[in-house]
Amino acid sequence: MDTAPSPLTDTTNSPPADRNRRKVATAAALASAVEWYDYFVFGIAAALVLGDLYFPSGSSSAGVLAAFATFAVGFLARPVGGIIAGQLGDKRGRKPMLVLALTLMGLATTGIGLLPTYETIGIAAPILLVLLRVAQGIAVGAQWGGAMLMATEYAPEGKRGLYGSLVQLGVPIGVVTANTVFLIAGATTSESAFASWGWRVPFFVGILVLVLAWYIHTRVEETPAFREAERALAEQEKGADAVRSPLRTILTKHLGTVFLAGGSFAVNTATFYIIITGVLDYATRELDMKRSAVLAVSLCVSLTQLALIPASAALSDRIGRLRIYAAGAVGLLVWAVPMFLLIDTGSLVWLAVGTFVCSCFLSIMYGPQAALFAELFTAEMRYTGASLGYQIAAVFGGGLAPFVMVLLLEVFGTSMAVSAYIVGLAVIALLSIRVLAKRAAAETVR
Repeated sequence: MDTAPSPLTDTTNSPPADRNRRKVATAAALASAVEWYDYFVFGIAAALVLGDLYFPSGSSSAGVLAAFATFAVGFLARPVGGIIAGQLGDKRGRKPMLVLALTLMGLATTGIGLLPTYETIGIAAPILLVLLRVAQGIAVGAQWGGAMLMATEYAPEGKRGLYGSLVQLGVPIGVVTANTVFLIAGATTSESAFASWGWRVPFFVGILVLVLAWYIHTRVEETPAFREAERALAEQEKGADAVRSPLRTILTKHLGTVFLAGGSFAVNTATFYIIITGVLDYATRELDMKRSAVLAVSLCVSLTQLALIPASAALSDRIGRLRIYAAGAVGLLVWAVPMFLLIDTGSLVWLAVGTFVCSCFLSIMYGPQAALFAELFTAEMRYTGASLGYQIAAVFGGGLAPFVMVLLLEVFGTSMAVSAYIVGLAVIALLSIRVLAKRAAAETVR
């Protein structure tokens, strides 16, 4: 066995005060929310306007594919951010990497809002858009591990799942906020004004990320688990010439665990991006549904996650993470076909029902996921290991999902091809969870 659940609580003489715990957890949750908001506004813009503005062509499908390919580029960059921040975060601390990630995201998102279109600067426009998206990907790849560990490593005993879910709430909060800002921008501008400048307004909110980065830098302390691991490693390395490398340790001793973590999570992140981005494009372009109505449904569905994510995480603190995690994966497997049968009716009500039920299963998985991934690795390699597992899933699941969805619809002409894609990922998830469960059981016996 190459890994086992490991303690995240402080082993120093005095535990963190409750007030400090709450401050750190709140800061980590806010960092996650604003980071994901910045990341999601690109996905919504890609589905609505970026294809025409930055990738003009004679085919609407080609423009959307190009925009979604740029969307996917951000995911390809996420493991880079996870590796860099993981290495430095395991050696230098969680907080500095979180601050750096927030700063990079704020600058990149604001840059997209200011970027001229293809009509203005030609081929430089899509090139710069891709580069800024890469910067977003590196930032979010670096952010998740830092925010997640700031929360879970400060968590009191028995509440690690609940504290980790506060960071996970950043996803639905980011989606709700991004959709709300786009709805307001669309409602207060004409179609031509929205296409010209209205879509840029949501990106300017990225400036607020820089304020939060400054707050965390000046007001939030490093986690107790990292400080203890740092002291222990310093003692171990006093006479050693080699500089430890968390990445080398992960790649040589724990790579199987990283891939199992990624395999278990890919269905969640892929399905999530399908329902918030792919379905938005599909419903408006193929089913002729109103953009504002579909955005409103996405917003309402995301609101339900605000309750379900912490609830499933709290339940995982009581009955076990893998049980809850597996239940969500089974739900996604079973619901993949009915969901698209409902969406294909072209009814806004059935669209809402289909995506709402799907969102419930996503929340059941996503709630305990932060604590689950943190527990797979020890403190001196936790940032690197957990980040890599998460970001591998993001690349092969989330990043490619909207692109794959459009491609499958173009090739097969039926949404059942997309359902089959989700089912396949769900099977991989359940197999990965089964192996992780067997390893956990074997470790318990030892």
